Amino acid sequence: MHNSEMTRRDCLRSGLAASCGALAGWSALGFESPGRAVAEDKPSGLTITKVETISMQTKLPRAKGPSTVLSDIRDALLVKISTDSGLVGWGETADVGGTRGIIEDHLKTLLLGKNPLEHRKLWRSLWGANFGDGRAVAGVDIALHDLRGKALQQSVAELYGGRLRDKVLVYASAMDYTDGVRPEEQFPAEAAGLAKRGFRAMKTRTGRFEHKRELALLAKIRAAVGPDVRLLTDGNGAFTLPEAVKFAKELEKLDLYCFEEPLPQGLNYAGYDVLTASVDIALAGGECLDSRVTARDHIVRRSFDIIQPDVTLCGGVGEVLFIAEMARQFSIQCLPHCWSSAIGVATTLQLLSLLPNSTYGFTSDEPMLELYDQNPFRDEMVTKPFELKQGMFEIPTGPGLGIEINEEVVKKYAVKR
Repeated sequence: MHNSEMTRRDCLRSGLAASCGALAGWSALGFESPGRAVAEDKPSGLTITKVETISMQTKLPRAKGPSTVLSDIRDALLVKISTDSGLVGWGETADVGGTRGIIEDHLKTLLLGKNPLEHRKLWRSLWGANFGDGRAVAGVDIALHDLRGKALQQSVAELYGGRLRDKVLVYASAMDYTDGVRPEEQFPAEAAGLAKRGFRAMKTRTGRFEHKRELALLAKIRAAVGPDVRLLTDGNGAFTLPEAVKFAKELEKLDLYCFEEPLPQGLNYAGYDVLTASVDIALAGGECLDSRVTARDHIVRRSFDIIQPDVTLCGGVGEVLFIAEMARQFSIQCLPHCWSSAIGVATTLQLLSLLPNSTYGFTSDEPMLELYDQNPFRDEMVTKPFELKQGMFEIPTGPGLGIEINEEVVKKYAVKR
């Protein structure tokens, strides 16, 4: 080899030396190197000083809900993590089966005194302390993501490499059964009103009444909104397997987008793989999944055409992204479930900005945000409410979740322990 020739290793050594020389040059001029300045500006000394859980509740004017239960109560469990710098992160989950107690009695002790930027360490320790309670981890994980984004001045989406889209289609999760009101008098008019407000997709409930009556009602809803509005329906576990097969085949004739969770729910989602294989309409489900572990089994069995993990229930942001990636390997669409306050909505929006289209085709389905109407925990809790524009929500771009919580509203709805 001639002296003028250099091996690849020589080039690397030369490049390293040049880099070191450049850094030395910065120091000689009296400046810190760019890399060093970033490292020193990084808030690596942050310490978690307080972890709070806040139970929120409000009473609705009338009892309403899905096919199986009506309620006049709306509730949520918030998680607030504070640091010695004054930065605060907000999370959300559901207080089911002792979730609040797990956070207060077990997870809190793992967080106090720790650096919230050490997310991988904290995430692993959270799962180890609670026998796999995805709801408890989810509430804390969302708050840690919000806090880390604020500390690094990046949105949650930017923490994961940046958004794939700046806005997402919103579907109104509406037309709940209302105590004392015939759905024929409520649903078609409600659907028409949602369409006038700009919603281009919406979901209705089914399964409370005799199936011929429900199908006739769905036909009226379709007539009220026209052929261009995307319609979904949720059975909320009110159907047997034979009933669901028969009903689903009728839904295909009405051009519904999907049939959500018609069979009884639970982590095992028994019979969903049989149902999915028996009908052509897309079957959606998975809002009760608590982690990637339970999701994996249903993805492999193809229990759903559309999987619906809820970020506030199944372990948080990273867990939903992991589930979405697993599902994609099996050509299963991910459409996260969302029944939340402003915190859950903002987190889901950040997630949806990261999920790719179902295919590379120009007409491929994009992810949608599920939005419950008339939700005071969503509309009142933020200083800048979410705004529907041409049927879509813009992804918040501020640090963390991209929203600012009005703590006076939190206090207004907080339930004293």
